[in-house]
Formats: sequence, C-alpha cells, structure tokens
Amino acid sequence: MTEEIGFTIEGFVATITLNRPAKLNAVTPEMASALVAAVKRCNEDDAIRCVVLTGAGPKSFSCGSDIRELDRYDTAWNFRNREDYCDAIRNLRKPSIAAVNGYAFGGGLETAMSCDIRIASDNAQFGAPEIKLGWIGGGGVAAFLSHSIGSSNAAMMILTGDPIDAAKALAWGLVSEVVPQDALLARAQELAAIIASRAPVAAETAKMNLAAAHALPITQAIAYERDLQTICFATEDATEGRAAFKEKRPPVFRRK
Repeated sequence: MTEEIGFTIEGFVATITLNRPAKLNAVTPEMASALVAAVKRCNEDDAIRCVVLTGAGPKSFSCGSDIRELDRYDTAWNFRNREDYCDAIRNLRKPSIAAVNGYAFGGGLETAMSCDIRIASDNAQFGAPEIKLGWIGGGGVAAFLSHSIGSSNAAMMILTGDPIDAAKALAWGLVSEVVPQDALLARAQELAAIIASRAPVAAETAKMNLAAAHALPITQAIAYERDLQTICFATEDATEGRAAFKEKRPPVFRRK
C-alpha cells in the first residue's frame, strides 16, 4: 500500500487517510489501487466494524483526481474503465464516516458522499467544479446530490461548479454535523466507536437496507427490509440482545 494512503486501526474502528496534503490529497491511480486494497482489508477483517475516511492536513479532504495524471489514460474508454476510488468506498460493507476537512471538490465530494455519514469541519467547502474544465463528474455526483440536497440545489452546484461552505452544506442536508476543525477527527472516531459497539451483522444489514431504500420502489424496499430483519433476527447477536434486555445488562456482540 502506498504511503499516500494511511491505514490505522484502534479498537473496532479503521481510519483511512488520504495522505497527500502537499497536493490537497488529489488522488492518483496508485492511491486508487491502494484504496481498493484498504477496502478489501476492511471487508475481510471481522475485527473492523466501522471505517472513518479523512484527509491529511488542514486544507483539504480531497480535491478529487489529480488532473495532471489524467493524460496517463490513452483513450477515453480506458479512462471510463479505470480503477475508481469512489467505487472502492462504495464497496465497503462496513459502515463508513467521512470526516471532511477543508476542500471536498470533484472526486473528493463524491468520495465523501460515498460514505454513509458525513461530518464536516467548520472550514470545509464542497464543490463539483468539473464543468469549469469541460466535463462532469462520474463518481455519482448527480445521483448523490439529488438524493441528499434536492434537485434544484444539486443543479446549482453541478451547473455552476461553484462551492458551498460548511454552514450551507449542513442547512441543505449534505452533512450531518459541523464541528471545529481541531475536533473533527475525534468526533468522527467517537461516532464510529458508537456504531462499532452495535451488533456487526445488524450494522452491515442496516447499511444494505439504507442503500436499497434509495434504489428500490417503496414496496420492494420494505419487503427487502423485512428479509434483512429476518436474517438479523436469526443471529446469535440478536439472541444475545434479547437476553441482555431481559437480564438488564449491556449486550456482548460477537458477529454471529
């Protein structure tokens, strides 16, 4: 794994850090490959129950793909079929939290939106500036923005390419919280620890349920939710949860 992707584990929480602050954490193809590897590790390690994604340095979460690297793709088709870092984050089975410090532009915005929960520092800015360079985003920007902030606000961001600040992102529903910059990572890891304390299978199926709620018609989404509930109900963790409730003690979840 490249040094430009940091990876640490504390308790049941993994923290993935885009670690290229001198370039505003712009993502290279090598970093994208490293993110794919980090996600694979998170998915395969049962000791990891929640993932925090952040950017190194005070200025930027990520300003997206390193534009200077894009000419490495010899055809537009090869560019289309590249190993994509937004896809990598969406492939996480574990719940994920984006801790957004500074710029989240282009692919950086899409990376943050690929996480389940977003919290921002008070200096955060969010933008989809691709139109200013002659193209549009391809990591889910229109779908994610339309779902989270509404079609008109999404159109304003995508068609102008101009950024919004943390306060507006909170008001529009793009992020769940805004905290002081020096408290951002601690708050994200605190929230991740809370999620990691829940039953692991239930947390992963809850994530699947949320994705289905966006993708399926409501009757199908509710039927799918019922199936996921049944899967969870059959686990040893659910049995433990019921027993702990009856015995008035905290449950001890073991991912079974």
